[in-house]
Amino acid sequence: MSAQKMFQRFLLILLPLTLLLGSTSAFAGYHKNPGKSVTLINAKGQNTGTATIKESKEGGVNIHLVVSGLTPGEHAVHFHQTPSCTAPDFKSAGGHFNPTAAHHGLDNPAGPHAGDMPNFTVSADGTADVMVSDPRVTLQPGAPNSLFANGGTALMIHAKADDNKSDPAGNAGERVACGVIVP
Repeated sequence: MSAQKMFQRFLLILLPLTLLLGSTSAFAGYHKNPGKSVTLINAKGQNTGTATIKESKEGGVNIHLVVSGLTPGEHAVHFHQTPSCTAPDFKSAGGHFNPTAAHHGLDNPAGPHAGDMPNFTVSADGTADVMVSDPRVTLQPGAPNSLFANGGTALMIHAKADDNKSDPAGNAGERVACGVIVP
């Protein structure tokens, strides 16, 4: 066999192998951060949107909220400590996710809770498609600030804006939408 034919066979073997290894590593990278999709329900138990939670490159998580049927204006969004969303009041979700026993509020010098996040705005038609971040939590299993700790958590949307300082919940009003976050 000539050197040229051996080289061609080598390339025929090497090219598919390279493509396979390249796609395998890309596939493995995808599974390192596939994120978590959460269905949100309203007080009537109806689907009111989704939240896609992914690890942030800067640390913490980014949440892509796509919701409808909410009252226009500012709303608070928090992670709550219990993976339960029993309508109509969602009190089954417990208080804010707070593994460090901090006080509530992004503007509170003794806070914030791990589950405290900035408010978001719902448009006049009752919808929102927004990104919200929380640098104090993770999706990494086993971490004390993991959203999967103790069996999971819940994502909660409140009727009003969070004042970002009042303990324990920022005077954010009723719980109007909830989604369970479990491993």
